[in-house]
Amino acid sequence: MGEEILEVRKKSIMVKTLGCSSTGIECDKASVSGSVSQRACVYCGARVVLNPITDAFHIVHGPIGCASYTWDIRGSLSSGSDLYRNSFSTDLREKDIIFGGAAKLTAAIDEVVQKYQAKLIFVYATCIVGVIGDDVGAVCTAAEKKYKIRVIAVKAPGFSGTKRQGYKLACDAMMRLIRPYQLSKDTLHHGVNILGDFNLAGEIWLIKNYFKKIGIEVISTFTGDASYEKLIKAPSAALNIVQCAGSSMYLAKLMEEEFGIPYMKVSFFGIEDTSASIMRVAQMLGDAGVVEKAVNLTKRESCRLRSFMEKYRPYLAGKKAAIYVGGGFKAISLIRQFNEMGIETVVVGTQTGKKDEYEVIQSIVNDDTVILDDANPAELEFFMKQKKADILVGGVKERPLAYKLGIAFCDHNHERKHALGGYEGVENFTKEINLSINSPVWECMTAI
Repeated sequence: MGEEILEVRKKSIMVKTLGCSSTGIECDKASVSGSVSQRACVYCGARVVLNPITDAFHIVHGPIGCASYTWDIRGSLSSGSDLYRNSFSTDLREKDIIFGGAAKLTAAIDEVVQKYQAKLIFVYATCIVGVIGDDVGAVCTAAEKKYKIRVIAVKAPGFSGTKRQGYKLACDAMMRLIRPYQLSKDTLHHGVNILGDFNLAGEIWLIKNYFKKIGIEVISTFTGDASYEKLIKAPSAALNIVQCAGSSMYLAKLMEEEFGIPYMKVSFFGIEDTSASIMRVAQMLGDAGVVEKAVNLTKRESCRLRSFMEKYRPYLAGKKAAIYVGGGFKAISLIRQFNEMGIETVVVGTQTGKKDEYEVIQSIVNDDTVILDDANPAELEFFMKQKKADILVGGVKERPLAYKLGIAFCDHNHERKHALGGYEGVENFTKEINLSINSPVWECMTAI
């Protein structure tokens, strides 16, 4: 594996044919302290899940840097309010750390309610609040009683776990929001909720349109293009479909336990996964007519796109890709997409993947593919050089690394401005990969 790899990290890195240990790759654990992790903090995990709720106020109780770090970081689009694109902070300073910041938080909530007539507020407790011990829950409860609106505390000090823990806290917050609207047991449920899709570049609108074409109603979305009024209708759905399992599987399980709504994992990345997901939902919810419409839709789009991709195969076949994304489910879909293009995945890693997801990854990659959990930049650099990757698919933190190594890059994270999901996303993704990987600029560059 190389002397460049830290001993503490070797159990989280494997080559398919060599394995890692009798129990598989080590994953889903707290990050190593310092700059040897690409994961974000607990607070960031909670904020990125809740932030796309379009008409909610997000008050960050902490230093101004926490609010600026997560301000407008998703390419989530809205069909209504754009309030979510603002960031509010209590801007805690030295005096507040000594004497406490609860009074400052109370004043912030008062100002938001009185100035903006807020009806839904999320309050995030950051690292410094976890240290000084402000009772954020008590402040939020008092505000709810005073103003008769929802003020939900999200106790997410960044040091208290991993980004995945932040996802869980966000799911708990959403359950507190929708729990009072639970239906009686004899009420008929209908339609679907879409969980774990954040409407990046309008992708949730594409998915909703597919279901509209085959006759299935989308009740609520978590949390892309969501609003207070839409979210509280979620308990009436007959099925939850989970796009990003890492961020929303916990919510799906809670809704099954408390509301009796079953769930299924889906993926709308790539031809194969998009078609399979539409068909599974149709077969789960629909009658023969709905299933027939789904068959026609998926066949028509699959034929069109396979013909489209044939034009690009000669330019992409034989190329090598490295993948480093947030969740395992997305990595699996990307590997399948690259397989359809004739591109070999030589390095694949995730920030929050689980053992069962890594087992699926092992089953669909080549024998010498390197698999990493919670990689750091040095590891990514080492293995991309070793495997001679032509392109890296990742997020904003990985872009500079790819360019310094003189290889192509594709942004598949939440800052992107064009859809990569659904059938339309297959076209966009294929075009972007081709333009990036075959750009003549790489012939003029050498790695730093």
